[in-house]
Amino acid sequence: MPTIEENQQTWDGSYAWAQQGDEWSLFWGSAEAQWVGSILPRIHGLISTGTILEIAPGFGRWTDYLRKYCEQLVVVDLSEKCIKACQQRFAAEKNISYHVNDGKSLAMIPDNSIDFVFSFDSLVHAEADVMETYLTQLATKLKPNGVGFIHHSNLGAYQSAFAAIAQIPTEQRAGIVDRLLLEPTHWRAASMTAKLFETYCEQAHLQCIGQELVNWGNQGLLIDSFSMFTPKNSTWARDNQVIENLAFMTEAASISKLSGLYSTKR
Repeated sequence: MPTIEENQQTWDGSYAWAQQGDEWSLFWGSAEAQWVGSILPRIHGLISTGTILEIAPGFGRWTDYLRKYCEQLVVVDLSEKCIKACQQRFAAEKNISYHVNDGKSLAMIPDNSIDFVFSFDSLVHAEADVMETYLTQLATKLKPNGVGFIHHSNLGAYQSAFAAIAQIPTEQRAGIVDRLLLEPTHWRAASMTAKLFETYCEQAHLQCIGQELVNWGNQGLLIDSFSMFTPKNSTWARDNQVIENLAFMTEAASISKLSGLYSTKR
């Protein structure tokens, strides 16, 4: 279970940030390919707006794209190292403000000021208590028709199965059961699920309007969720729609195959 303290120690200290976080886009071929091929198609109807809040930007992998779609971009991260890196990387940009938080607080964000909340490939390491606290605050930070798109862990959906399997004597386990226990979890938060996200939205008087459950890396478990939400009376409000997408990494492989052909970067 990655705690706030462990996250801070990792991203402020032990992690080298060798490619400014772009190394996590290798499945897609590049960060640009992942943005254009996987992320933007999912948020294109929401992103061009006034003020965007990005939670946990790291070294600015997605900040580099978000800044082009809004009048103001606010970035918040628990890592001082990450915020300093972003400030240096985007020093010429006048529409970005930067904040170091304690891993939970959004007190620095004015109420009713955010049009779009975004976080991708970072809050997958945030446990359920962190997600609940963020959503409770976002209910007041969003404008009446604001929308959020957050990538978070769904690993908790498998914890009871993992626990039950672990109780079976090794000699009685089928090979497929053993492989489940050995699936990589990519340091996902073990307590967080898509269902909990929906519950936390409801408790905060937000409406969860869509969740795409996806696999990650080479495994076949739906350990991640892309969750969208909005205030209860928003024009975007609707019943939650949940889709299970086990072909997500197939999508990534296809994008990677084409990325070298269509990339604008050399």
